[in-house]
Amino acid sequence: MNTISVSRRKFAQLLGAGAAAALVRPPLSFAKLTQPSATSSTAGGTIVRLSANENPYGPSPNALKAMTNSFGLSCRYPDEHNNVLIDKVAKLNGVDHEQILLGDGSGEILKLCAETFTGKERGTLVAPDPTFEAILNNAKANGAEVIKVPLNSTFAHDLPKMHAATKSGLIYICNPNNPTASITPKDELRDFIAKTPRETMILVDEAYFHYADSPDYESVIPLVKEHPNLVVSRTFSKIYGMAGLRCGYCIGQKEAIDRMRSNQMWDSVNIMALAAASASLDDTDQVPNGQRLNSETKTFVISELQRMGHKTIPSQANFIMFDCKKPVVPLIKTLKERSVHVGRLFPALPNHMRLTIGKKSEMEIFLETFRELMT
Repeated sequence: MNTISVSRRKFAQLLGAGAAAALVRPPLSFAKLTQPSATSSTAGGTIVRLSANENPYGPSPNALKAMTNSFGLSCRYPDEHNNVLIDKVAKLNGVDHEQILLGDGSGEILKLCAETFTGKERGTLVAPDPTFEAILNNAKANGAEVIKVPLNSTFAHDLPKMHAATKSGLIYICNPNNPTASITPKDELRDFIAKTPRETMILVDEAYFHYADSPDYESVIPLVKEHPNLVVSRTFSKIYGMAGLRCGYCIGQKEAIDRMRSNQMWDSVNIMALAAASASLDDTDQVPNGQRLNSETKTFVISELQRMGHKTIPSQANFIMFDCKKPVVPLIKTLKERSVHVGRLFPALPNHMRLTIGKKSEMEIFLETFRELMT
């Protein structure tokens, strides 16, 4: 019997409960090996990792099972199986199959946008400051001028100034924004997109979409239908706990997606990431559980920091940014020496620390260590 099938139908079946008999199973359970712990163990001891905005609770049990069941397909290229995930994403977001491009995490999507829409011949990149720097580096490598526009007094994107700074090329909007965890109000963003000339592309990065619960926030995916210059990126790295697997996607009109696809390498999303992402979308508990756990622990941490006299930027993500009231670099260094890793320096906010919300046990270790350093 042939135990390895490459058909789309068979790949979809691997995500179901009856898939175990379809493949030769490994002697060890992958799911058992990958359950995350509160801390990371290394040769140098135990590290509390609060530096990369990861989901400490890990992937859905469905995703772990799907990965295990897909071991036998690891000898096959994944290109024939992309459609399984694309169809689910299209249905979830109410768009057409041809409007979606998968990527090796949303990081690849950002890189493709920089390569496709910026450069010496294509135009500049306009971005907020501070924000996620990857796309700024991608645009510079592509020969583009990068224009940084400081966030406004509420840590939202200063859309009027970004509009004034735009020449041609690409505008990057991270909403909720990394590293500040702040949002740009939905009415302001909707109006900005409507007023931006169609020859200028807009990329809205919604990596932290699932954590935002403010009534003043909404996804702009529904606006793609009316705006051919709008691309929206999402990732499975955050609420779905798949940062180590690398799977993301973007949604845009077909012409924009086709332009980006021409710059993409083949088969950039691996077979296990495809299986895990597809199974994650079928787990109705993954998102609400992640939202609840993050909210409960974040409320606890913010309360403790407030008792210590530290003000936090209102957070709509799985991390916070708070004012340490002194230069943050020495604190980052000393915390690391004590095996507590926090976010890097963001030069626009030199006294602010970005802190991922981990499990409550991790946050208690951070708070204890931070108190010692501040007394």
